[in-house]
Amino acid sequence: VCDSIVNCAGLHAGDIAQMVYQSTHKNKKSMKSCNDDTDTDTNTNTDMDTHTDFNLNRQYFAKGNYYRLQGQKSPFQHLVYPVPERGGLGVHATIDLGGNTRFGPDVEWIAKDLFNPDEIDLSVDPTRSDKFYSEVRKYWPALNDGALVPDYCGIRPKLGHPVKTDGPSVKADFKIEGEKDHGIKGFVNLLGIESPGLTSSLAIAEMVTELLEHSND
Repeated sequence: VCDSIVNCAGLHAGDIAQMVYQSTHKNKKSMKSCNDDTDTDTNTNTDMDTHTDFNLNRQYFAKGNYYRLQGQKSPFQHLVYPVPERGGLGVHATIDLGGNTRFGPDVEWIAKDLFNPDEIDLSVDPTRSDKFYSEVRKYWPALNDGALVPDYCGIRPKLGHPVKTDGPSVKADFKIEGEKDHGIKGFVNLLGIESPGLTSSLAIAEMVTELLEHSND
């Protein structure tokens, strides 16, 4: 038994949140059943009832593919960020510690009905190269044909999805919930923490600490 739980499980954070909500909801219903003979309050519309709806607390997924520059010298000495696209920052130029140039990530939305991120194919589809050439040539017109090769990909946890018009925007991220949001003492829930979460980790940690301190007062 623990006093506090911080759900920062990344791609699996939606699953963990649902486990906590359902378990707590089940315990509350059990306690209410035991007290029905003496408790005259029949109102069961609580925050917990709302949070047990998985569709309100799940994460969707977006794949971000990268292509590597090969056979042509890169003109870049620093990162290049284009205008952001829907759901991402656009195909930008990055330079690794070995001096190699990569371009990405794009935004490849995973089907909304896929719930387990472990089932996502992590290979880079070579047919996506046409889009990469088009995007990179907007800021580097001299990119040669055949100079891009598939490299690697990553998966983003998303709060919204393009086909879900009744949910959060695809631009939404960083959903951080404390007791006042879900009614569970000692529980802090973090959903939609995309890659900027690494840069923001110290600030997020401070916020989580404050939420726990207020919850345990």
